[in-house]
Amino acid sequence: MPEPRYKQLVDRLAAEIRAGRLRPGTRLPTHRDLAAREGLALVTATRVYAELQAMGLVSGETGRGTFVKEPLPRGQGVDLHAWSADAVDLSFNYPSSPDQTDLLRAALRHLAAAGDLESLLRYQPHGGREHERATAARFLAHRVPEATAETTLFVSGAQHGLTTTAMALFEPGDVVAVDALTYPGFKLAAEASRLELAPIPAAGRGPDLDALAALCKRRKVRAVYTMPTLHNPLGWVMGATRRRELVAIARRHGLILIEDAAYAFLADDAPPPLASLAPETTVYVSSLSKSVATGLRIGFIHAPREWVPRLERAIRATTWNTPATMTAIACGWMEDGTAARLEDEKRSDAAIRQRLAAEVLGPLKRIGHPASYFIWIPLEQEVRADAIAMALMRERISVTTAQPFSTAAHVPHAIRLAIGSVDLATLKRSLETVARVVAEHTY
Repeated sequence: MPEPRYKQLVDRLAAEIRAGRLRPGTRLPTHRDLAAREGLALVTATRVYAELQAMGLVSGETGRGTFVKEPLPRGQGVDLHAWSADAVDLSFNYPSSPDQTDLLRAALRHLAAAGDLESLLRYQPHGGREHERATAARFLAHRVPEATAETTLFVSGAQHGLTTTAMALFEPGDVVAVDALTYPGFKLAAEASRLELAPIPAAGRGPDLDALAALCKRRKVRAVYTMPTLHNPLGWVMGATRRRELVAIARRHGLILIEDAAYAFLADDAPPPLASLAPETTVYVSSLSKSVATGLRIGFIHAPREWVPRLERAIRATTWNTPATMTAIACGWMEDGTAARLEDEKRSDAAIRQRLAAEVLGPLKRIGHPASYFIWIPLEQEVRADAIAMALMRERISVTTAQPFSTAAHVPHAIRLAIGSVDLATLKRSLETVARVVAEHTY
């Protein structure tokens, strides 16, 4: 059976783009012009461009047209490491402290000398042993005073916590409201659980709550995924008034609030979390990945007590329990103050890096928080994010465009810089290159 004409056109255009005959940045014909040129219906021409966009070969921009994208390396997408071992990685954050290796060595020696070592070789309760859950609850208490051993579960990092929440509390097809720019990992968790994401635009330092309220009147929304304290990638800290307004909307429409606090430790003066304002309907997800060490893979879920059995079953289905050795090390560091000390060090480190970035990037427009590990750079209208990313790759610097963060149809031209993974001297040189490359592409 012959292939449909529109499929043949998709294949032909894709081949021309991949072969370089249609160069990056080329503006393609309008939908109407393409339809006339190829003898297609307008709706079919629109379908051609939609398929090319789904393949990552073109981008459609409201008011401007459809453009050929830069061919970024395969796999560049959802918060990935640099594509090359010798590249400077400004795409992914794995902040570390100079003495962390020595801390791990000492912790392993202490663990080896403990009398309870044999128990670490057995299966553990899905959410952690009772005394470990109590340790985690005490550690979380300075941010979420409501946390108890009965409401706190161990997970293998915040990403696992989000996936567990999606599996445990929702059904396929449920609608979850999210920021139009949000953490890519939640997009993956939603995709795995077949949830529908409904984007909410930003309004200042937080989501547009009028848009959320209007959405809830139009559709049956099940939940809101939000990062009120240190939003990734925009760095906002939602104010107390807006948090109360969000809680009011959640209660009015029976919404579950999924509060992602992975970076909350960096904002030490934030208003109370949603988990304190609405404990009956909030799942609070946090971890030690950014505050202590990414390889530790220890995270926490704090949730209403009646939801805990469902969450435990999801943990069992995905990992049974967190690795007992890692959990024991994490609990030791939470108990002896090491984890809190590392959080303090990283807050100071992030602030130093933000000041350095402000100095180096100068007048370049940027959005962020003065103590965060990332910077969002919106680009001028004529500057294409994929072109910037590709130019920086040629300079051996890896950055992230807005694509993996976007949940809306329109993807803004912007780049995110993760500034927590390289030493300060390398960061300074890399930021100088970023400023130069953006300036070279601005005209």
